[in-house]
Amino acid sequence: MFPRTLSISESSSLLLLGPRGTGKSTLLREHFGARATLWIDLLDPELEHRYSLRPGELREQIDAASAVDWVVIDEIQKVPLLLDVVHAAIEQPRPGGRRVRFAMTGSSARKLKRGAVNLLAGRAFVRHLFPLTSRELGPAFELSTCLRFGTLPTVFSFTAEADRSSYLRAYARTYLREEVWAEHVIRRLGPFRRFLEVAAQANGEILNCSNIARDIGVDHKTVASYFEILEDTHLGFMLEPWHASVRKRQRQSPKFWWFDPGVCRALAGTLTVDLVPRTGGYGRAFEHFVILEIVRASDYCQNDYRFSYLRTKDDAEIDLIIDRPGRPPALIEIKSTDRVEPRHVRDLSRFLPDFPGADAYCFSRDPLRKRIDGVLAVPWEEGLVELGL
Repeated sequence: MFPRTLSISESSSLLLLGPRGTGKSTLLREHFGARATLWIDLLDPELEHRYSLRPGELREQIDAASAVDWVVIDEIQKVPLLLDVVHAAIEQPRPGGRRVRFAMTGSSARKLKRGAVNLLAGRAFVRHLFPLTSRELGPAFELSTCLRFGTLPTVFSFTAEADRSSYLRAYARTYLREEVWAEHVIRRLGPFRRFLEVAAQANGEILNCSNIARDIGVDHKTVASYFEILEDTHLGFMLEPWHASVRKRQRQSPKFWWFDPGVCRALAGTLTVDLVPRTGGYGRAFEHFVILEIVRASDYCQNDYRFSYLRTKDDAEIDLIIDRPGRPPALIEIKSTDRVEPRHVRDLSRFLPDFPGADAYCFSRDPLRKRIDGVLAVPWEEGLVELGL
């Protein structure tokens, strides 16, 4: 098991969210394995059926387990009605006055919202677990492997590339079956299956829902709802366009980034395509990887950073803008080159007068630190440290 950055607080109940396969259950088993814990795995069909018929049975178990201080419920979105029981148990101590705390995992925010997860507001910390970061991988980290196959923990249990590819294809099929179709999130699987492929191919591009709708044969509102499903199941996130005016920002289109490069490549059907340095495909994969590293590290640090991008009408672009509370914004250009030159930071340097006091960086594979036209070029690993991550 790789050591995870996310730490579990003992002072409050916990709702741990994240896609399937990121290691939520493994993390909780490692943390609670040596203590008396009531463990409920709702991926077991019999248990799911039992609690669906009678959610109140959970409270009876808790009251009977006097030595248990923690209850772990895996994939609680399978039986959202249990949230009512959890809420009551947090508020009301057991006979004898001993309170119980809960550690719950979930992979579908959509079902949790329908299950009134807001009842737990302020009563349970909400944290997210992502695929492995480069720091968590430690000596096992290899950039080329992460760009091609992503960083889901199970990927690193295989050594053969063919096995890694097979796992990622199976992961994509499992998601379709278990997270979407079996949960009745959508009415027709065919258009959504085509949407996933198109959305994966458009990873990191400015969204044009109308074009995607034409490609898969649905209306643009349906495409927008599909992207909401991906966000609710933690399979990706929107990177909003930057603008000083919130009103104007809402008139522009966001980018959508998938949560893992390997899953993205599996859905796009490009797992067998080599990623060769100094090509456009390699550059896009590197940008995807670095943005994920930044977003994951920020979430684990809980520093309230906000992320956006900027593109002008003449296609000048800032890959990532980070609003940092109490600190100047950070403007980041991401280049896969192993030798940063003035041409690589030309767009970024021309934006500097529009962001007085901002810190400007170029993150790349170049091992040398250098300052070019007001931009600090650093190796991407050092860039995370520069950002305070």
